[in-house]
Amino acid sequence: MKKKFFLGLNSTSLWVALIAISLVFISTTAMADKTVTIVLSEEPDNVEPCSSCRSNIGRVVLKNIAEPLTEINPKDGSVTPRLATSWKQLDPNTWQFKLRKGVKFHDGEDFNAKAAIYAINRTMDTRIECENRIKFFSNIKMTLKALDSHTLEIKTKTPQPILPTLMGTLTIMSPKTPMGKLTRHPVGTGPYKFVKWDVGKQIVVERFDGYWGKRPEVEKAVYVFRSESAVRAAMVETGEADIAPNIAVQDANNPELDFSYFNSETSRFRIDMLIPPLDDIRVRKALNYAIDREAIRGSILSKDVVPATQLVVPSINGHNPNLKVWPYDPDKARQLLEEARKDGVPVDKEITLYGRIGIYPNATELMEAALAMYQAVGLNVKLQMLEVGVWIKILNKPFPEDRPANLLQAQHDNNNGDAVFTVFYKYHSDGPNSVVSDKILDDLIERATVATGEERTRLWQQVFKRIYEDIVCDVMLFHMVGYTRVGKRINFTPSIATNSELQLAQITFK
Repeated sequence: MKKKFFLGLNSTSLWVALIAISLVFISTTAMADKTVTIVLSEEPDNVEPCSSCRSNIGRVVLKNIAEPLTEINPKDGSVTPRLATSWKQLDPNTWQFKLRKGVKFHDGEDFNAKAAIYAINRTMDTRIECENRIKFFSNIKMTLKALDSHTLEIKTKTPQPILPTLMGTLTIMSPKTPMGKLTRHPVGTGPYKFVKWDVGKQIVVERFDGYWGKRPEVEKAVYVFRSESAVRAAMVETGEADIAPNIAVQDANNPELDFSYFNSETSRFRIDMLIPPLDDIRVRKALNYAIDREAIRGSILSKDVVPATQLVVPSINGHNPNLKVWPYDPDKARQLLEEARKDGVPVDKEITLYGRIGIYPNATELMEAALAMYQAVGLNVKLQMLEVGVWIKILNKPFPEDRPANLLQAQHDNNNGDAVFTVFYKYHSDGPNSVVSDKILDDLIERATVATGEERTRLWQQVFKRIYEDIVCDVMLFHMVGYTRVGKRINFTPSIATNSELQLAQITFK
């Protein structure tokens, strides 16, 4: 939905500056008529296809350079063909996929069942930090077999009733991609081939003329990186860039260029409940009571964000509609802290609030507000903002052994239709992001993963109730809203998927 609002410019000098910038770049735009420039909020820390589920990587790689076997519709979770043309379940643990014929990788290699097996095995290789494996396949054991050149059989140790959906999260890379180490030159089957990455400056991709599908209009894409939202918005305004996928609410002030949409992200603070005083549930509850969510809405974040109770949005199977948002009650927070203190809990111990620079617009401002709210109830909290490369080491296991008591600013994107894409790796004892160890919760997660129909929904709802009410391992914040600025010379409509991918093939020119 396009936003219909305009804040205006109050300074003649600002207009002059913008016009000057426009004149500098207008010739470049004219010469590169079929080239688009995408301005991102942060530079990817890698361009590895097996980490394409991370938004800063996915916007470049996913479905542009590397494709999955299936494609998930983010609107309803339905699954359609991509590199696989059809699939069927032979028994609870066995699936068969028919693969698309006549497909070439950018390096000339053939796509077939053996190539698919190589890509899946590489994704599952624990020698590399592969976000797609960590996020979606941590609890899945698979045996792969090529029945013929374009028929793939997948046997799983436990039933995986939504395996075709899961295969929509696993990108296929060339069999020449090195096994056991990350690549800086991704090679896939997508409509665009990787050209170069000038670190700190740009990433360039070009249209792959041997693509099996429809030929896209965009011939070349250049990705550049600017951390300030206002700068990204101005670049699109003046024609220096064509798309800024995420800008802050205060910069979404041009009704002709700006779009707002629910982006499927849910923000939270993960409470590291393995370390005192955060191992005490009273302290974790106090952390929730201390946050004034309504003060953040409409000021630091858009008024359209929705206070959250769980890490999936209402459209995802398993969302529990009966959970209630924590109220803002600083007196209750102080009371709980005092009760814990009297019982010997070290509530005065320093707690580090870890933030990630650029994780979403106004992320630092939100963390500064949270810091003030926590200090106001007597907590000894300090703020540390991190670049993504450092932040990811705190997000994933193995956690640093010498880490302090901490809360980690994070957000999670699940537009794949089912809670399975969220729960295991965030909350199971063996989950790669999990700071929780709860046998009852583990059992619920394992039962829900293999269940079907109404039973599956019911079990996921029990999972979220235990996470939110009985364990309290998060400070849940908001289901987020995204703002995208789109330049005048192209046609592109952002959607819930824009947060995690930006398919260049969906862009056309006016």
